[in-house]
Amino acid sequence: MQNKPRLIFLLNSAQRHLQQWMAQQTEAASHPDRQAPTPTQSGVLFALAKADGATMGELAQALDLAPSAVSGLIQRMEALDWVARHPCPDDGRTQRVWLRPSGQQLMPLLRQATSRINARLTQGFTEAELQTVARWLTHVQRLDQIDQPET
Repeated sequence: MQNKPRLIFLLNSAQRHLQQWMAQQTEAASHPDRQAPTPTQSGVLFALAKADGATMGELAQALDLAPSAVSGLIQRMEALDWVARHPCPDDGRTQRVWLRPSGQQLMPLLRQATSRINARLTQGFTEAELQTVARWLTHVQRLDQIDQPET
C-alpha cells in the first residue's frame, strides 16, 4: 500500500523553495548594478501596475498579508525609491501607494521573469492537472473560512 503524501510538509517546503527560486530567477534577470525586488516586493509592484494609488489595506488584501507587514514592506520599497506613499485626499487616516518611475522601470523585467517562472512551474502538467492543483490550493487558502464539521 502506498503511503499518503505528507501534504503539510510538501506545501511548506514547496513554498520556501519557490520563494528562493523566484528570487534567484528575478535576480539573475536584473541589472548587476540594481537591487532585484523580492517576490513579495514584486507582488506590490504588480498590484500597483494594475491599480496605482492603492491603499495600504487594498495592498494587504491583494497580497494576502497582514496590514502591519505591508507597512514595513512599503517603507523598505520607499527607501529604494520604487514607490511613494501619500495621504488619501478623501481620508487623511488612509495612505495611498504610488509607483515611482524607478519602480515602473522594473515591470518589463518582472513580467519576463514571471513568464519564465510560470512556464517552468507548469511544464509537464496537463491543463486538467493544473486546474486540480489550483482548486486544492484555493481550498487550502480558505480553510479558516470553512465551517468545521460537527463531530
